[in-house]
Amino acid sequence: MSQQDLQLDWLKCFVAVVDAGSLSSAANEVHRSQSAVSMQLKKLESALGCQVLLRSSRQLQLTQEGQTLLGYARRMLDLHGEAQSAFHGQALTGQIRLGVPDDYARKYLTPVLKRFAPRHGGVEIELSCEQSTALIPKVARGELDLALVSRDHARRGTLLFHEPMVWVGAPEIEMWRRDPLPIAVYEDASLACQAALKSLALQGRRYKVVYHSSSLAGQIAAVESGLAVAVLTQCSAPEHLQILGGEHGLGPLEPMQVAVYRSRASRGSKAVHSLYDLLLKTLRSAQGA
Repeated sequence: MSQQDLQLDWLKCFVAVVDAGSLSSAANEVHRSQSAVSMQLKKLESALGCQVLLRSSRQLQLTQEGQTLLGYARRMLDLHGEAQSAFHGQALTGQIRLGVPDDYARKYLTPVLKRFAPRHGGVEIELSCEQSTALIPKVARGELDLALVSRDHARRGTLLFHEPMVWVGAPEIEMWRRDPLPIAVYEDASLACQAALKSLALQGRRYKVVYHSSSLAGQIAAVESGLAVAVLTQCSAPEHLQILGGEHGLGPLEPMQVAVYRSRASRGSKAVHSLYDLLLKTLRSAQGA
């Protein structure tokens, strides 16, 4: 039986689905309908003679063959993009100074950079990982071009989505039973700290701050070691920690408004504009904001 050539459109849809995590989000990325993306995947699997994605109502998972294909697909699409840029003058150059809190880096920024970096090899990205309270003034002063932040007021940047906040504790150590409640917090200006204290005040629950840390790793270490409970963004809460709620005597928390904030000084940069657009398109569609 003769082998069938792999079409670039099939590979684009395959990589988009893997990166976006769903057919609907991938459809927005490649400007096709969800049914068209599904059809492209079926054609790809038919040409390969194997299944590359396990699809269920809740998630998509790469098969072993899909994992092998993904590396080849990215290389083929990258080379195709380089060829187009060489003949059509679309190559971007320059530097982007980008900021992101630890909370959002892995889940939200990584998929965006995985799409951006291969397409724009001439752009150098300088990444700063700090709390939003530190990133926001740096963007305002022009020390950073872009930042993914928890915004401190409604006019700060462009809203992408709402990130839930959760109480967490070590499951084997029931610190939530203590009175006063021992809590770990970020710095006083942190929105997460303010959300935690506001929730406890509304409940009239007594508490004691026993641990301060400006880093996500420090917060998690405090909870893991049984020193305290803490408030984390849902996306950053490790699976081995227990999510606490009303049944543990802890009240609800207001979600964070996650926004992309851009400096005025970067308005003329095509590279910054390209990454800004990709952040909007990717994260808004992924979260349904």
